[in-house]
Amino acid sequence: MSVTEQAVRAREAARILAGTPRAAKDAGLQAMADALAKAETAVLDANALDVARAGNNGTSASLIDRLRLTPDRIAGMVQGLRDLAGLPDPVGDVVRGWTNANGVQVRQVRVPFGVVGIIYEARPNVTADAGGICLKSGNAALLRGSSSAAESNTAIVEALRAGLAASDLPTDAVQLIPGPREVTAELMAARGLVDVLIPRGGAGLIDAVVRNSQVPVIETGVGNCHLFVDASADHDTALAILLNAKTQRPSVCNAVETLLVHADSADAFLPAALAALADAGVTVHGDDRTAAYGEVVPATETDFTDEYLSLDIAVAVVDDLDGALAHIRRYSTGHSETIITESQRSAQRFTDEVDAAAVLVNASSRFVDGGEFGFGAEIGISTQKLHARGPMGLPEMTSTKYVVVGSGQVR
Repeated sequence: MSVTEQAVRAREAARILAGTPRAAKDAGLQAMADALAKAETAVLDANALDVARAGNNGTSASLIDRLRLTPDRIAGMVQGLRDLAGLPDPVGDVVRGWTNANGVQVRQVRVPFGVVGIIYEARPNVTADAGGICLKSGNAALLRGSSSAAESNTAIVEALRAGLAASDLPTDAVQLIPGPREVTAELMAARGLVDVLIPRGGAGLIDAVVRNSQVPVIETGVGNCHLFVDASADHDTALAILLNAKTQRPSVCNAVETLLVHADSADAFLPAALAALADAGVTVHGDDRTAAYGEVVPATETDFTDEYLSLDIAVAVVDDLDGALAHIRRYSTGHSETIITESQRSAQRFTDEVDAAAVLVNASSRFVDGGEFGFGAEIGISTQKLHARGPMGLPEMTSTKYVVVGSGQVR
């Protein structure tokens, strides 16, 4: 089946979903969760094939971590679908409304996009998350996963479609787009059939979709995330947050990639921090000032621009808050930026001046996640400024339309 044929079927499914009440969508999510839980063995077997192939192809450890599924991760996917069922339905929400002097009533109402295409690398959990979020928000999902996760994605989509069939919802509300690289170009060219595209993956994938798509794109971004230890920081707090943000799961976009340390904190903080990072298996790429406090790999320019997605971190000592802000302005990808400080003034300046989708004060960047924010699963983290920014949950997967009600008024 061609991408065009799949998109046409998705549009019909989206037409049905647009008028489907919340209770029916929630029942569908629960049925999808049940079917995915029942298919755990089949999904793990399929995933094992993908992981083995990736290992044979020399895939990096960080990408294999993104690809790998475990019983706990599948349980998280199942719970994510159930959590979505418990969340409010954004469709039909009145964003604003008023009555004009002539008695005409105007309401701006949330409505589904229609057909949402998601192009993503590795991370088969995205398959379940995206399918569930799109269903709850009344959208049909066209899923174009990478070849590295082909077996896993196929098994997951089979389970999700079985759940949809069991709940009498259109199975074409969730479709996987298989095939060679060329079909991705077909999806990006499906303007008029696909309403919006969302890329999730590395910088190369995102850039290719943004540059080449004829379909409107919500841009998710890579996470060159910084953590700044201010002069007034509590060093125990800073160290705990640093280790969590870097090592809890280094292969994800909200992991910290650069540590900036105020010069006034360096003597007391950096020796302990470098030792703790080394104990955790983290390779430190440090500037000249950092090298005075411990053994580091000399940092190059690319060490401060790259998203490692591994147990590596760039470290620099800055003169002051202004120096930290300047460094972040230069190198940030606009994802998540953190300050550790006891100074309310420093915290306020940081939150006011840092241009990012999420700014954190005395908290780990690992909290920048749809599930942690209470959104249920997320469709991605947007680093653009139009329509949606930050973790995208259900409301971000809707557009609006104006409903105008009169009693015969004419202009």
